[in-house]
Amino acid sequence: MARMSEQTVEDYLYQNPQVRQWAESLRGICETVKQWNARRTFILQNMDRLGLGTEPGLIPEPGPKLDQLLALSMVWANHVFMGCRYPDSVMERVLKMAEGIEIRDAPQFTTRDQLMFRNKRTLPPSTGEDSCVKRPKPETSDSSPAPATFNTHQKCGPSPQAPVLLQPFFNRLYKAVCWRLVSAGGLGPNLDHFEVLRVCVESCKEVLSCVLVPLKEITGLPAGRAQKEGHVCELRCQGAYLGTGYGRDEAAARAMASKEALKVFQGRKVVVKICRRKFKGREVDDLMLLDDQPRSQGFPPALSYPFSPEYSEESGS
Repeated sequence: MARMSEQTVEDYLYQNPQVRQWAESLRGICETVKQWNARRTFILQNMDRLGLGTEPGLIPEPGPKLDQLLALSMVWANHVFMGCRYPDSVMERVLKMAEGIEIRDAPQFTTRDQLMFRNKRTLPPSTGEDSCVKRPKPETSDSSPAPATFNTHQKCGPSPQAPVLLQPFFNRLYKAVCWRLVSAGGLGPNLDHFEVLRVCVESCKEVLSCVLVPLKEITGLPAGRAQKEGHVCELRCQGAYLGTGYGRDEAAARAMASKEALKVFQGRKVVVKICRRKFKGREVDDLMLLDDQPRSQGFPPALSYPFSPEYSEESGS
């Protein structure tokens, strides 16, 4: 099929309603109209390129060639609308296949280096290949540490404007996670929850922060639990709390925290809010990512609090 404009696609589908019905069955549950129209054009424009037929009104048979086309269409859509990058050979191929497709008001993305430079003062420190950190014990120092993720004009707590500023990012992350979970068949028992969350966060050009603390070092737990071995993991992104998990070792705790975080993305939307929760026995305002479901219980105590100078001291920054 030759290069197709949006109007050409609409005319073609109007004349071939069976193709329209088939194409609509390929639409992702989280794709907007704009994203789907662009990806649909990509699919129809490249059907003959992969040997799927050129006859008007032809619906291609399921098989490896169709699967390949759909995968390439998703790669291209992820690149255009979410800023994802893939190996050079893949990028060169999908961009060539998308020649002639026009997208009005396409989103603009900055590079990873620009984002990291802009956010290096606002992200919790992380070490290790999995971007996880263990919270060290506070050390006495004569020098005052530099502030971490908090507004220097405030003594403590997230900025009141933080939810509004971060909401667009978490909207993008919501779409990335939804697409990933749909392709994986949902939150199954064999799913690597941490890897899914990490990949989605990095596809949005951000870093997943992971704090791990031995269970025996946490005060205020019930007597039965206080004697148990294990770890607690807390996940954050852009300073916002995502989830907490408990496990017999660090990997298990991280997996449980990731699973809890992914549950938030199963609602119709995610919302960034400032909520009250406990940190070191006192009530604080914390930045949290929530779903659209009502909650009847409180939140786990915070293991980290990136909105006060005290957190910088604990992080060793």
